[in-house]
Amino acid sequence: MAKFVPQAEMPLVDQVRVRHEKLQALQQEGRDPFRITKFDVSHHAQEIKDRFEELEEQTVRLAGRIMSKRGMGKAIFADLQDRSGRVQLYIKVDEMGEEAFTDCRKLDVGDIVGVEGPVFKTQRGEISVRTRSVTLLSKSLLPLPEKFHGLTDVETRFRQRYVDLIMNPEVRRNFEIRTKFVSHIRRYLDSRGYMEVETPVLNTISGGATARPFITHHNTLDIDMYMRIATELHLKRLIVGGLERVYEIGRIFRNEGMDPKHNPEFTTVELYQAYTDFNGMMDLFEELLSSAAMEILGTYQLRWQGYDVDLTPGWPRLTMAEAVKQYLGVDFMAISSDEDAEKLAASVGVELGPTKEHTWGNYLYECFDQKVEEKLIQPTFITMHPVDVSPLAKRSPRDPRLTERFELFICHSEMGNAFSELNDPIDQKGRFQKQVELRAKGDDEAGMMDEDYINAMEYGLPPTGGLGIGVDRCVMLLTGNDSIREVILFPTMKPLDREKPEKAVAKTEEKPADFECACFTCPSQEACKVAQEVGADAHIGLQTVGADAHIDPQTVGADAHIGPHQEPIDFSKVVIEPLFEDQVDFETFSKSDFRAVKVLACETVKKSKKLLKFTLDDGTGTPRTILSGIHAYYEPEELIGKTCIAIVNLPPRAMMGLESNGMLISAVHREGEEEKLHLLMVDPHIPAGAKLY
Repeated sequence: MAKFVPQAEMPLVDQVRVRHEKLQALQQEGRDPFRITKFDVSHHAQEIKDRFEELEEQTVRLAGRIMSKRGMGKAIFADLQDRSGRVQLYIKVDEMGEEAFTDCRKLDVGDIVGVEGPVFKTQRGEISVRTRSVTLLSKSLLPLPEKFHGLTDVETRFRQRYVDLIMNPEVRRNFEIRTKFVSHIRRYLDSRGYMEVETPVLNTISGGATARPFITHHNTLDIDMYMRIATELHLKRLIVGGLERVYEIGRIFRNEGMDPKHNPEFTTVELYQAYTDFNGMMDLFEELLSSAAMEILGTYQLRWQGYDVDLTPGWPRLTMAEAVKQYLGVDFMAISSDEDAEKLAASVGVELGPTKEHTWGNYLYECFDQKVEEKLIQPTFITMHPVDVSPLAKRSPRDPRLTERFELFICHSEMGNAFSELNDPIDQKGRFQKQVELRAKGDDEAGMMDEDYINAMEYGLPPTGGLGIGVDRCVMLLTGNDSIREVILFPTMKPLDREKPEKAVAKTEEKPADFECACFTCPSQEACKVAQEVGADAHIGLQTVGADAHIDPQTVGADAHIGPHQEPIDFSKVVIEPLFEDQVDFETFSKSDFRAVKVLACETVKKSKKLLKFTLDDGTGTPRTILSGIHAYYEPEELIGKTCIAIVNLPPRAMMGLESNGMLISAVHREGEEEKLHLLMVDPHIPAGAKLY
């Protein structure tokens, strides 16, 4: 568990011990706060401020967490935080009585209390509550992050969202906006006659999108099942059934990479309307998103990913071929053969992946995907996608190579996807078969044959418009956040301890009384025994930062030792590549420029299962981009902030339409038939640009 910097008044070990002792004293006196079941609240902090003139000298009851406490002789000032904000408490011995005032002095920052007293304004003009009674409702056994720096480490914020929400008010705002946006979607669609429905999360077939699914197993039926990658096919079955307008807001699961825009589980709203087409969906999407901005934020003008964005309705609409012509200067509508398309794509530096068919449609799509999408900043609808990449969309009557489909892009990010739904079951079956063939060639993102959906279509699917919207992406836009993890309460994170639980966890009762700690993070054997001293059945792994210690808050009170352990490394199965026999002269070797580089950003490369795109600080002040095929070994998020080694004077190399400027150094070996790779990561104290000799 990542650690946060605690309050600096005393070492953390002592803070935890003192808090446990306070709790034990209360329990021995019969005043266990954890036995209290309720506290009636009459007002909230912001309400008291907003309605001060009405509430002045009126008695109020409110509850929340103590965020600061300062004493002045026979008076205590404290800040109480509830869901609405903060308000000051004024606690005076004359009002409380000596015994109750002494109890208040023993309260800690982080404790949850209920208070009662009249509202007033201090001589300095601060709206406050003159507290006449304080009830401790929950004892905080771990101190909050130190008040001047708060909880700022990004990884820790996501792993300990509960502390993040306590310490960072702007985080609460993100999720309030998220809730308002989801509510807006429901109101908007409900008012237009749509019916909200629920469809299965577990399916026997993976379909409705091009993505790699998660696979699980149903024990009773003894079959593998797929967690849904889209809600589309079930919703269109309901259109066949006559519901005509349906939508679902739900979680989608895709077993793919993680980066600032992608999380393995995310939220979409998919909606389908009979007797309309993709133009109707375009109008609906533009009105829904722009009206959400005005209703929630009061403006169409937003700031996202470093750009000023204008959501005023009237967004541009370009066909994909028009966009490619506008930004790249090549006209796919002027050619028709696959061979000419290949030459046209090559002229702008675009190539296809190994599993892609060399067709006119695929080359058009890749030119857009690799070269044009990144240029779309203001809201722009891109329409008429090739049929090759749109297996569920209806062909255009004017050009059968294209489909009636659109995607909305803002700040080079896809916000939603829609089309005039294919309702020809014969055509649909043929496109499913094409996906099956691609899957057989090794494309595990290709779709499967869904015979039941074909069966439903054969009963008759009316002309239908369908739209899928990425809720998380839209919330990122509305909150101005560049990372999807900022708008998901509990984003997927790589476990810090990747050992199997039975190896990582050892029961304390199996330890001898005087054990030797194997935690390489512990500053001393004495520090490791702190949990026993404060009465917790746990061994707490500690790290020192200066004179202070860090503590894993999840281990206090747990019946386990969860510190990381050093285990013997077995090199007996390692096979290394033979050393080169040819020698290289020193002058040639010295021309290779090896430098320390810092990873500023790391993300997956679209359409590639292997490549990661690194944005690196090489000490020059200009970010360097290097692509490396190590996605099978690392997720992007775990590499951000690392210090690595790169050769920086290699000639640029084009990979998947991107330019790679250098090479990151990794160590590779084999263990039996399995290849192992470790990216070289070095001491973070080494500055960016340091030269290796």
